[in-house]
Amino acid sequence: MKKQKTQHKRQDVASKNTNHKKNKKRFVLAGGGTGGHIYPAIGIAQALQRLNPEVDIVFIGGRDRLESTLVPQQGFRFLPISVEGFPRSLTWKWFPVIIKVCRGLVQSLKYLRQFQPSVVIGTGGYVSGPVLFAASLLRIPIAIQEQNVSPGLTNSMLARRAKSAYLALPPDTQRFPNHIVEVTGNPIRLGITDYPRNDETYRKFKLCENRKTVFVMGGSQGARAINKVMIEACPLIAEFAASLISETDTTSMGELQIVHQTGKTDAEQVQTAYAEHGIAHHVQPFFDPVEEIYSIADVMICRAGGMTVSEVTACGIPAIFIPLPAAVGNNQVRNAETVANAGAAVVLEQEEVTPEALVKELIQIITDESSYQKMKTASQDMGRPYASDTIAESIFRLASP
Repeated sequence: MKKQKTQHKRQDVASKNTNHKKNKKRFVLAGGGTGGHIYPAIGIAQALQRLNPEVDIVFIGGRDRLESTLVPQQGFRFLPISVEGFPRSLTWKWFPVIIKVCRGLVQSLKYLRQFQPSVVIGTGGYVSGPVLFAASLLRIPIAIQEQNVSPGLTNSMLARRAKSAYLALPPDTQRFPNHIVEVTGNPIRLGITDYPRNDETYRKFKLCENRKTVFVMGGSQGARAINKVMIEACPLIAEFAASLISETDTTSMGELQIVHQTGKTDAEQVQTAYAEHGIAHHVQPFFDPVEEIYSIADVMICRAGGMTVSEVTACGIPAIFIPLPAAVGNNQVRNAETVANAGAAVVLEQEEVTPEALVKELIQIITDESSYQKMKTASQDMGRPYASDTIAESIFRLASP
């Protein structure tokens, strides 16, 4: 009798464990090739864990691509597939790419059958294509997240198969069915807007809290064009700073100082230019964590990638955007124009930007307090600092039976 009770107890425990395993939410995230696709996916995954620490999350991405390194560093399981981006023009190179993509599709089907996710989320890039298509073939709900005003090729192709589309900015053209669209903003890093502005940060970088801080950032690798125009603008910036010192108290907020992320190539050259012209500055190839600098930045001079725009507006910083003209689909120009049309930024085309034009816009923003406050308010209104949580809550709703 005692033996029978023990057997029944074991069966009950096994049944409960099986049911728990069935009820446990599983999610697959796919997106890669560049940090602009990988970091949003990581942000969504972290938000899913915040909502329910017991969720099971797997990333699928390109073998030997950037995501194969970044994702495991964040503590997530990573499964590699064969992927390759299609050439922009029709050439014989399409044939080996097609073979790789088909192999990636077969690998994705295998992983998804084994893992049985509740939802598959794609954050763009050619990496996500085979994974999302495999999920749709297996009738697994898919969701897509788009970082730019104009969606990329993969997201555009898969839009009709998606249950939800989370957009960073209002689209300039409607590429997605209306009923799946939600303008959520990009899932930026947790805490990027919560870093307080304090004296300690100014002291750390040997800056003055009574000056306007201009943060020049060309992306994680810097931007040669932005670095070049800032070097050429140094005499004009120095002239402007000197006029303020002669006309006002030296503690005036009208004065400026520059924090510049150059990338590795130009750091020494930029540093020398600022020093020779007596411009208060702090130069580094890369800032990590960047939220320290965002916390003290009063004006941005930067590119207009989807994640940069989302971080700048989430922090409510007026910006001068110099978009990358070579960006696929001209996304950076469209991103920048969307923010400028809301009154939160100025756009200077790289092909036309001159030191005079840049300094003129910078002086206008810094010296016209009324205009500055309007730009700051407009930027804050556009910002969506909690986008990752909004997206995660929606994904959980998709996963519910």
